[in-house]
Amino acid sequence: MGVATVTGARIFKGQQAGMTGEETVLAWEKFSSIALSKTYNTNRQVPDSAGTATAYFCGVKAKEAIIGLDDAAVAGDCQSSLNAAVDSVMIDAEREGKATGFVTTARVTHATPACLYAHSPDRNWENNADIPEKEAALGCTDIAHQLVTLGKNTKVIMGGGRQEMIPNNSSDYEYPLLNGQRTDGRNLIDEWLADKDAQTSHFVWNLEQFNNVDPESTEFLLGLFETSHMQYEAERTDEPSIAEMTEKAIRILQKDKDGFFLMVEAGRIDHAHHGGFAGNAFNDTVAFEAAVAKAMEMTNEEDTLVIVTADHSHVMTISGYPNRGNPILGLYDLGVGDDDLPFTTIGYSNGPGGIAEQNSYNLSGARRNLTGVDTETPRFNQPAIVPLGSETHGGEDVAIYANGPMSHLFHGVHEQNYMAHVVRYAACLGDKKHCEDYVNPCNGVKGGATSIFITVATIFLNIWTTHILCE
Repeated sequence: MGVATVTGARIFKGQQAGMTGEETVLAWEKFSSIALSKTYNTNRQVPDSAGTATAYFCGVKAKEAIIGLDDAAVAGDCQSSLNAAVDSVMIDAEREGKATGFVTTARVTHATPACLYAHSPDRNWENNADIPEKEAALGCTDIAHQLVTLGKNTKVIMGGGRQEMIPNNSSDYEYPLLNGQRTDGRNLIDEWLADKDAQTSHFVWNLEQFNNVDPESTEFLLGLFETSHMQYEAERTDEPSIAEMTEKAIRILQKDKDGFFLMVEAGRIDHAHHGGFAGNAFNDTVAFEAAVAKAMEMTNEEDTLVIVTADHSHVMTISGYPNRGNPILGLYDLGVGDDDLPFTTIGYSNGPGGIAEQNSYNLSGARRNLTGVDTETPRFNQPAIVPLGSETHGGEDVAIYANGPMSHLFHGVHEQNYMAHVVRYAACLGDKKHCEDYVNPCNGVKGGATSIFITVATIFLNIWTTHILCE
């Protein structure tokens, strides 16, 4: 979620409400502090989502494809990872007795959420069948396995990715013709349930089951709403929205008197951009904004640190000189290109829209004539300069928006891994020497409090809460 995506979504939201759009204000644009984050991986000028998530969750920059390991780890090399593990702020929070959880619209084993609980030299090792035999023999385990072992104390887990959790001889819960992908015969959903109290722990996979979960009587919740990633917001059926998942997660976690951590990722924004679908990207950004607004409504800025950021940008641009109020997904309204063909305000430097006439066999020739084409549908491919099957990430800095205790520590331009250190400092996690003289005004106990951390990797939200106010 680069700055261009934020700007485009802001205009899109306003226009959906009947305004010109440019004057709209998104929830995080009201936050008290703002900074920039440098997103490069240690071996890549333009980053991937694994190395970036390792940076802002674990506090160290890492190479491309690396999950929860320091820079000693090499992609795909199990041996290099065996002594390179670094823990995330979520694991630190659990050690302090805080309730934790995460919500994503991607697979729960995908790169961003995986960095909260797993350690892997390859982000693609989501189930056991993904790991080469020689690497598995060295002791590396798949990310889904680590979710139910290293992540077993995480109280709320919601997103997609059932295929990574069930064996290849078992049908999916929702799609009988689809099987799981595990080749070890394990059903990790059953294992997760077996490890929990049946009265207070629930596995759900559709909207009705989700709605029937009572947060007051629930301690652990595993929600897997798709076999792979969840649906785009514009196409969502029988799945909770990201705002609904956020609200349910907070209601479950906020019962903990010691505070909680929550990460919320709108991962499909990234996928929409990779597909060249700016309409889907904007729809999902607006849906995420509703989740941020809900989190702000349910928490108190006096004891809650909220961070909204991105793991990286994309190569989407907003160009031309259109009139104010011109549809952000529409055609430029004041003329045509030098080739006498119309063009859209939104475009990509590379991606699927670079293929002339959307024909994979014709990679050269004239630009596509968009006269009479509805460019505002969620799955319209905005034009791109370089034809690629998948649009790439962008390498420019991304924004950090912060509100609440210690939010002033976000200022200027920071290395991306700085975020984890701010969270640890604000929440008194890890080395708490700066918290030793702190006395909780509610109970007189010396020591650290908790906080709330929200982040936005392609867009995502992490929440910590500090109980400084007496209740």
